[in-house]
Amino acid sequence: MAGRQEAVAVVAVAAGSSAPGGELDSVQTGIFERVSATYPNRPRRVALPAAILAALVLLVGAGVVGTEIFTVVRYVVSILALISVVLVWQVRQWWWAIGLIPIAILWNPIFPIEIADIQLFQGLHYTAALVFIAVGVGARVTDSTSRG
Repeated sequence: MAGRQEAVAVVAVAAGSSAPGGELDSVQTGIFERVSATYPNRPRRVALPAAILAALVLLVGAGVVGTEIFTVVRYVVSILALISVVLVWQVRQWWWAIGLIPIAILWNPIFPIEIADIQLFQGLHYTAALVFIAVGVGARVTDSTSRG
């Protein structure tokens, strides 16, 4: 216990504090002020994980159009589009939903929209992947509580 008190006293003297009992608080405050000055508020990309996952599923899904597993691709893409809509709505950047809602409708597995031309639908997969990446990178929020 005596070693800890000596360490606190040494740190307090190094920080320039001489008040008994308040040494640790002033040292902690000084450290947090220096850290926050070193790392200013950075933007958080709230939809990026969902967008990356959706883009990967869309790229795989372009190769399985017309097979039985394509239903799973439809479910995953539609759900991730709706999740991304909720995320961009929460950060008050609703304009990103303009590109995501049509994706949720086209890949809807419950009421599927059948596109007869397979090559067109495969092209739509690549376009939707680009929309997801644009939303994931573009939809960001900066707040004072994020540290990294």
